[in-house]
Amino acid sequence: MRVLVVEDDRRLAGLLVRGLTAENFVVDVEYDGRDGLWRATEHAYDVIVLDVMLPGLNGYRVCAQLRSAEVWTPILMLTAKDGELDEVEGLDTGADDYLTKPFSYLVLVARLRALARRGGTPRTAVLRAGDLELNPAARTCRRGDTPITLTAKEFAVLEFLLRHRDRAVSKIEIIAGVWDEAREPDPNLVEVYISTLRRKIDASFGRRSITTVRGIGYRLDSKERGLA
Repeated sequence: MRVLVVEDDRRLAGLLVRGLTAENFVVDVEYDGRDGLWRATEHAYDVIVLDVMLPGLNGYRVCAQLRSAEVWTPILMLTAKDGELDEVEGLDTGADDYLTKPFSYLVLVARLRALARRGGTPRTAVLRAGDLELNPAARTCRRGDTPITLTAKEFAVLEFLLRHRDRAVSKIEIIAGVWDEAREPDPNLVEVYISTLRRKIDASFGRRSITTVRGIGYRLDSKERGLA
């Protein structure tokens, strides 16, 4: 498995290289955002570990430019910033996961392996069901001409449902597609996100696109129905 580490703290970068190499990863390292961006666009990697506070170009901008260039390598943001808004910004620019310093090395390795298994799925296509539209690349959602604001996890759950539209999917399938193994939630948490999505994308517009399939899970239908 080939990993690119972009980290300006040379001591930490060295530790990551030695540790990941011991786990049979093939590791390249860059210490500057611009150099990391160049290497990530010129070479193929299974996963990228990307610091936020980088010289030359910060991690958010590196991530955003990679996604704009349609480089879909999974990215784990690694940073000392632990605010909720910082995590949202990282995910909204196209990162796949977020880990704050100091971190558990075992958790880092588990998340990297989970991201590599998931792969770099292209996210440029606009997903639609009726007049519901989700643009994974632009990170936008709308119904008709009305924008809909979603949190990062709501966006991920809706994207999963849209990519499997017209098919019943279980809570376990949703968890496997949206969360990583290192922090799998209680399956009941899926109900919370489904309830919130129903309110935001359906009830507010008098629609019913997400239905419960008894004994299985949920289905997002392409052919929507009214609430009545």
